[in-house]
Amino acid sequence: MSALPPLIAVVGPVEPALLTAWITHYRGLGIERFHLAFHFPDHVTADRRHQVQAACRELGIAPAAVSDGPWHEHTNPQLRDALRERAGAGWHLLADSDELHSYPAPLQEVIAEAEESGTGTVGGLMLDRVTADGSLAGWEPDQGLDAAYPLGAFLTHHLLRGDPRKIVLAHSSVPVASGNHRAPGHRPANRPPVIVHHFKWRDGVRRDVERRAEHSADGTWKTASPARLAEARCVLEHLQRHGGRIAVDSARLGFRPVSLATVPDWWAAEATRLVTTWQPPTPAPRQNEPGSMISSPSS
Repeated sequence: MSALPPLIAVVGPVEPALLTAWITHYRGLGIERFHLAFHFPDHVTADRRHQVQAACRELGIAPAAVSDGPWHEHTNPQLRDALRERAGAGWHLLADSDELHSYPAPLQEVIAEAEESGTGTVGGLMLDRVTADGSLAGWEPDQGLDAAYPLGAFLTHHLLRGDPRKIVLAHSSVPVASGNHRAPGHRPANRPPVIVHHFKWRDGVRRDVERRAEHSADGTWKTASPARLAEARCVLEHLQRHGGRIAVDSARLGFRPVSLATVPDWWAAEATRLVTTWQPPTPAPRQNEPGSMISSPSS
């Protein structure tokens, strides 16, 4: 097994600097093949569409597909699965364009261990990265993502009540669920999980979340689950309560300094416990009912 897996991803209208940093990161891990599709919702300007595709081509990568229109729940998995089919047999690395994986060993060794386990998968866990003061700020390429967003926590789990698990590597024979969160019947065996540094909480994310909530609520962006709308509303309510910032001083959220270069000494125990015991949350009570997460002052 000498060849490293191709990277499979569906990319939205991200800033060109993020796309460049993302591709550079994975090339640093030895990835040479990138199977990318772009999807642009209707609100994305022609300039942004051109900028992000131009940045991709300047990096020597030709997109395999470009689509536009509503961002339905099925949009990403359909595009992703077409890319996986195009990539062919073997292992595939799956990463969203705001996710930078940090592996505990060279990829060949990680995949070899996964093959011995017989699961056909390698699992990761999202470590959400934010600015030092929790503001949804931009970043400069010469500063770098690591320095711009120096704090990390399990925000997806603690605030959104979302699934923080990720399938980061999957054999081509293994189907992967929407969002790359699960591979039914192929639970990853690797412990601790791979760190998935999640750089979502940047400038512009609040408007993105507002748009997701609006279109999910009115059915413009179709979804089979209420989770997408519920998660978006959790974020917006939290930002409203905390002056447009993420509450990095919240003991419940547990933000700590982290870096792409090192594995936190607490990662193995805490991440293993979370990925092993995580279950979908029970539906929250309606607003103003006892215990409602909407009215909770701690989030």
